[in-house]
Amino acid sequence: MKPARPPLQLSLQMPDARHRPWLPRHRVARWIRAALQAPAEIAVRIVDEDEGLRLNRDFRRQDHATNVLTFDYAREPVVNADLVLCAPVVEREAHAAGIELTTHYAHLLVHGTLHAQGHDHQHPAEARVMEARESAILQALGLPDPWARRDQPAARRRRAASSAK
Repeated sequence: MKPARPPLQLSLQMPDARHRPWLPRHRVARWIRAALQAPAEIAVRIVDEDEGLRLNRDFRRQDHATNVLTFDYAREPVVNADLVLCAPVVEREAHAAGIELTTHYAHLLVHGTLHAQGHDHQHPAEARVMEARESAILQALGLPDPWARRDQPAARRRRAASSAK
């Protein structure tokens, strides 16, 4: 018998429904639950490039849209966070890496959920721990290890999965 996953209250927001086929609610919930270690209230918002740029500029002081931004508000007793994914960036990255869009979305949602619980990758030791956790979660979901392609430089891999708090 599998251990029970923590409860999740999920809000899925997609102003542009173009990516909806890759993000059915049941899959998004499954991917996030796989990374949770505590009950959670998480909003996932899929945004366009303009909104992604605006949020990254306002909250990270970086003048480009990034793939996923994590806004964590509380970790105890319930994880409370917003995960914002920029659809055009996610799509470009998946295409450039030669992976399915669904697989990349799963990775980024797991990545953002780990950030919401305090995981980080600012230092090499933290990055190794976080990457190992992501690999284990995604493989348990039957998805490929996102870090298996070790031919990519480490900085490029981390930049492709960057998040903000």
